[in-house]
Amino acid sequence: MADLLAEYNSKRDFAKTPEPRGAPKGAPKGKASKKGSNRFIVQKHDATRLHWDLRLEMDGVLKSWAVTKGPSPDPDIKRLAVRTEDHPLSYADFEGTIPAKEYGGGTVMLWDSGTWAPIEGKSADDIKEGHLHFTLSGERMKGEWLLIRLKPRGKEKRENWLLRKISDEYAEAGDSLVEQALTSVQTGRSMAEIAADEGGDFAAKMKEAAGPESKTAKPKRKATAKQPKFRKPQLAMLVDSVPAGNGWMHEIKFDGYRAMIACAGDKVTVWTRSGKDWTEKFGPLAKALQGLDLPPCLIDGEIVAYDANGNPDFSSLQQVLKRGHGSQGEKDALGFHAFDLLELDGEDLTKHTNIERKERLEALLRDANTPIHVADHVIGAGEKLYEQMCKAGQEGIISKKIDAPYRSTRSKAWVKVKCTRRQEFVIVGFARSSAKGRPFASILLAQEEDGELAYKGKVGTGFDADTLDDLAAKFGRIKRKTPPVDVERADARGAVWLTPKLVAEVAFAEFTADGRVRHGSFLGLRGDKDAGEVKPEKASKPPADSIVEISSRERVVFPDSGQTKGELADYYTAIAPLMLPFAAERPVSLVRCPQGRAKKCFFQKHDSGGLGDAVHHVPIKEKDGGTEDYLFVRDTTGILQCVQMGTIEFHGWASRSGDVEKPDRMIFDLDPDEGLDFDSVKQAASDIRDRLAELGLTSFAMLSGGKGVHVVVPLRTGHGWDAHKDFARRFAEAMAMAEPERFTATMSKAKRKGKIFIDWLRNQRGSTAVLPYSARARSGAPVAVPIGWGELKDMEDAHPFSISDADRLLKRSRTKALTGWGFADQRLPDL
Repeated sequence: MADLLAEYNSKRDFAKTPEPRGAPKGAPKGKASKKGSNRFIVQKHDATRLHWDLRLEMDGVLKSWAVTKGPSPDPDIKRLAVRTEDHPLSYADFEGTIPAKEYGGGTVMLWDSGTWAPIEGKSADDIKEGHLHFTLSGERMKGEWLLIRLKPRGKEKRENWLLRKISDEYAEAGDSLVEQALTSVQTGRSMAEIAADEGGDFAAKMKEAAGPESKTAKPKRKATAKQPKFRKPQLAMLVDSVPAGNGWMHEIKFDGYRAMIACAGDKVTVWTRSGKDWTEKFGPLAKALQGLDLPPCLIDGEIVAYDANGNPDFSSLQQVLKRGHGSQGEKDALGFHAFDLLELDGEDLTKHTNIERKERLEALLRDANTPIHVADHVIGAGEKLYEQMCKAGQEGIISKKIDAPYRSTRSKAWVKVKCTRRQEFVIVGFARSSAKGRPFASILLAQEEDGELAYKGKVGTGFDADTLDDLAAKFGRIKRKTPPVDVERADARGAVWLTPKLVAEVAFAEFTADGRVRHGSFLGLRGDKDAGEVKPEKASKPPADSIVEISSRERVVFPDSGQTKGELADYYTAIAPLMLPFAAERPVSLVRCPQGRAKKCFFQKHDSGGLGDAVHHVPIKEKDGGTEDYLFVRDTTGILQCVQMGTIEFHGWASRSGDVEKPDRMIFDLDPDEGLDFDSVKQAASDIRDRLAELGLTSFAMLSGGKGVHVVVPLRTGHGWDAHKDFARRFAEAMAMAEPERFTATMSKAKRKGKIFIDWLRNQRGSTAVLPYSARARSGAPVAVPIGWGELKDMEDAHPFSISDADRLLKRSRTKALTGWGFADQRLPDL
C-alpha cells in the first residue's frame, strides 16, 4: 500500500513543530466502517487565513478538508472545503501552536470531536468517487452532512469540495456553530489561551502582529458603509484584587475622559461616555484621526492629558478644557488611547472576542502616530502590571476576559482594580471661607443610595486659585435656598446649597463608619457625566455563604461573558423571591450544563439521583400507561440544589404538581424567522394581547432571554388539557388565517420564511416553557424577564438583562409597570 502520509511528513520538520509524526494504521482500503466507529475531528486553525479543518477517519488515516468560514448548520449555506493532505490518526488529539515559519504556522484548537458513518445507499463507497453522505455524532456537529467534489476549472490543481448540512432535527438557520462555539472541546480554552501557552510573552506576539509583516491587513473601505452611530460603552466592575490566569488581558486604567469616536474618512465625531458630542472640545484629536482617512469605524478609548513627567493626569486634562473649545496647543499634549473596536465597515464586531477586536483595532490604527495610540496590554501578568502602575502613581488597571464579547453594560467580563480610592460625587453645597480672597472653604458631597441622594461629607483640599474661581462662578448659577439632602447640623451650619448638577471626582482614604469621606482631595469636575449617572462603587467581595454549598464557584459557566457558577448561584439566591410564585409546586424540566454552556448541555425532567432532598417528585402518568416521577421545587433551597448540579435553565409545565391535569396558564411563544427585526415581534405580541382582550382574557408580556416574546395568560383551573390545547391551537390558527403574510401556526421552517411562528404547542400536556426570571444557556447569560406592556415598545431585543442584573430586576419588580404581573382571575372562554 502506498504511503498515505508521505506528503504530510515531507511538509514538516518534526524537530521544530509539535505536530505528531505518524504512520498509517491498518484499515480496509477505500472504505469506512458503517457502524459509526470511525473518528472525526474538526480543528480551528488560525494559519495564513482562519479556517476549520474537517478530518474523517478512513484508510487508517484522517482524510482532510480545509473549510473556509467553518461548517454551517444551515442547509441553505454551502461551504467551500479544500482537500488537503492526509493526516495521521494521532493528529486527532493535537492542540497547540505550530511555529510561525513552519508549514501551517499558527494556533490549532480541537474544535469538535466524535464519530462518523457513511449512510448506506446514499454515500459512495470510495472517496475517489467524490460524493460522501454521512452522519456525524460530535459534541457540536450532529446529524446528516454532505461532501461533494467539484469539477476542476481549467488547470486548477487543488481539489475543491462543498460541505453542506442536510435538513434534519439538528439543522438551523445562520452560523450559530462558529459564532457561539469559541472554545476547545478538549481543554475548554479559547484560541488566545492556547496561543498564550506556547511559551513566550503573548503581548509581544500581539505587538508583532501589528508589524509590517502582519497577516492582518489594514482594512479597505467599503463604498456603501456610513459613519457609525453612538453606542453605550461597556463599563468595568470594581473589584479588590487582580484576576489571575491566562484568560485575562490587562490594560492601564487611563486617568481621563472615556470617549466613543466614530470615523469615516474626514468625518469624525467624538462622544463622551453618556453620548454628548464633544468633537469641538477635542478638535486636535479629531483632526489627527481625519488625517488617517479611516474606513467607517467606531472606536472606544480614553482621552488624556499629560503632566510634566509624561503621565496621564486628570487635573491636567481639566486645565486643557478650561482654555477653550478646540484651542489646545502643543503644550497641552492631548492623547487618545484606543482600546476597543466596535464596528468596522458596517460590520458589528461586538460579538467577537476581546482579543479578536483588539487585533482588528491594531491593524486599523497601524499607521497612527502621536497623539493617537493603541493601548498596550499584557496577558496573564496582571498583578505585576498593577504593582508597576501603583508605584508610578497611576490610577490602576482594567482587566478583560479574553474571550468575552462587547456588552453595553457593566459586567464582570471587564473589571477594574484601583491603586487609590477615587469616586464620583454630586456637589450639593459649599461651606463659606473666612480666608480673604478664598470664595469657599470646602464642598459638600452626596451619592445616590436606594434611589435618593445621601450626604457623604466635605472636601476642602485639591483646589488651586484658578479652580476656586472657576467653581465659584459655576456655583453662582445653581444656588438654592434649601438643602437637596439631609445633612447633620454641624456641616449644615452656614452652608450654601446648590442644585445637584455638578459632578466632582474625589480621591480619598476611606469611608468612615457613618459613610463619610475621610481625607478627601478634589481632583476635578466631570463635565462628561450628568449628576443622575453618579452611583457609588463598591469593590466586589466573595459572596456570602449560600444556604446550599456551591462547589467550583469559580468555574466559568458562560465563557463569552465570564460569569461563573458562583455568580449564577448568587443570581438565583437573590431572584428566588420573584421566581418562586411562578416556579414553586410546578413540574419542571432542567437544562443542565455541568461543564458550562459551551460544553454539552442536556434536558432533564426525571431525577437521576444527586439533586438533593429539596428537589421533590410528583408521579405523573405517561402516554403508555406507566408512571414516572417528575421534578418540582418549593423554595430557594430547591432551586440552588439544581444549580449546584449544573442547572442553568428552569422550564415549567402549565399546571401545578398538586393537580397536573388542570392547567393554570397558557403561553404563546413568538418565534421570528431569521431576518425579522425585533420591532416585528413586539408588534405581534401587542396584536395578540389585543385579540385575547377581545375574548375577555388579560395577558402579560415576557422577554424570553432569546429572540422572542412570550405572551402569558394566567387562568383559573377547571378545564382539562384537551380543551387547553384546542383553544391555543385555534387561536394561533385564527391569527395566521387573518394575517398569513405575518404569522404561521405551523412549526415547519419551510413555512416560516419571513413570518413569526406562534408556538401554541407549549400548551399541550407534558410540554414546558421557560419560567419567569430563569437564566438562559445563551451567550451573555441572559434571563427571561417579565415586562409591562407599556415598556415593550422601548425594548431593543429580547435579552436586555443578564444574571449580573439581579439588583436592577429586584428594583424594577416594585415599579407600577409590574404590579400584578402574571396574575388574573379568569377562566378559559367557552368558544
